[in-house]
Amino acid sequence: MGFRKRLPVVDLTDRRALASWRPASPAVITEAERLKEAALLDFGLTESVVGSWLFSRCRHQIATTAIDTAAVVASGDGTCLLLFNPEFFVGIGLDGVKFVLFHEARHLVHRHLFAEPELREDPVFTLAAEVVINHVAIVRLDRGLPVLAGKPTGIDPADIHARYVEDLTAQELEPLPYSDFIDTDLTVYTELKRMKQPPVPAPLCVHVTHRLPADQETVDAAVSSALLNSLLAARRGNGAAEAELLDLMGRTEDTASRIWGNLGAGALRGVTARTGKVDWWQRWLVDVLGSKLREGERLVYPKKRGAVLAVLGHEPMLSRRGPVRDKVLVIAYDTSGSMPPSVVDWMTELVGEIDGVQAHWLSFDGVVMPFRPGEPVYGGGGTSFQAVVDHVEGRSPVEGKYFEERPDAIVVLTDGYAPHVTPTEPDKWIWLITEGGDDWPDAHIPPMACHRVRPVTGRTR
Repeated sequence: MGFRKRLPVVDLTDRRALASWRPASPAVITEAERLKEAALLDFGLTESVVGSWLFSRCRHQIATTAIDTAAVVASGDGTCLLLFNPEFFVGIGLDGVKFVLFHEARHLVHRHLFAEPELREDPVFTLAAEVVINHVAIVRLDRGLPVLAGKPTGIDPADIHARYVEDLTAQELEPLPYSDFIDTDLTVYTELKRMKQPPVPAPLCVHVTHRLPADQETVDAAVSSALLNSLLAARRGNGAAEAELLDLMGRTEDTASRIWGNLGAGALRGVTARTGKVDWWQRWLVDVLGSKLREGERLVYPKKRGAVLAVLGHEPMLSRRGPVRDKVLVIAYDTSGSMPPSVVDWMTELVGEIDGVQAHWLSFDGVVMPFRPGEPVYGGGGTSFQAVVDHVEGRSPVEGKYFEERPDAIVVLTDGYAPHVTPTEPDKWIWLITEGGDDWPDAHIPPMACHRVRPVTGRTR
């Protein structure tokens, strides 16, 4: 099994070159754009929460004939681009466009979860990924392969399985039935490796035929953020997000347990993921933030789809009735305590990956001092939780300024040793207590969210 991937006809990160390469007619481009937007809206509503978040990260979505089908490319400057051939999209219609976009989103997820270069360079793994992604798309979207000019386009999982059965039977080996063959991503790859002559994938997917720009750091950042936001949505009660994540975990956790553990996704099944690098308090905090940052505005199903397409990138789940408001998160860091710096680093990364959150960072001892992550913080004598409460609740100025926001959640990182306080809205407060500290908020009436923390090594992906 051998083939050489080709170079694209233009630089796939050059937006101007992509748009100007043998452009399709304006009418075709307009129709392709309409199909793409309609497909992405349905993604956010019912089809794929993970895919919706991912495509909301693709700030540039370009119609171009420089590629034959569609692709998401990730450049070294941290941006992702969705590229699609307008003539191809018009040819396969709305259902086909949904299938292709789901396929592209899963390719990015695969590259994040299976990051080993040796694995990605193996053509058998490339074929296995195509088989798995198309199988999941067929099942989740409840439709067959896209049809172009009367013929299915894409790699048919059932056809690959039939050829696998024929190959192993000829070797007098026992093949797996389709349901077991397709069980997990690694199972498909392992079983295809048993073939004497694994099939060469048909040149129907740009991931098979071409070398695409895929900066791993950019891919990791986009996919990690999409998975985290989907997890938060699932913990808020979004059934579609929960079902999709559970399916994805079940198919990949044998080789990507560390990544799922770092996200705290095991909480969806009531279990702790198999990893020793992320403490339970981190998974607990993701879960608690998911409930504290619950959507406050009324969410509605958009009956007139065209009216909400413009805001798809801001809210890929559902459209809002009323103004869109970022959630306000306050993180208060006790400089007089023994909070490990790695905890602050981990919090910074976590908060940075949650879409729609406006973070305010405070350090405090006896007084409150705003700071930015990465800046040095200085502690003095004494500790006053009341100083934090008074400032966050708008009663006490800092540097001559009152806090004018209304926070949705306040995270306090402290050893807990200071006079106890009763905030006006205790249900919004989350207390992270260092080892050996006083976890009094747990016994407060009413109780506040409270957990002990230990040093962490970071949220390695």
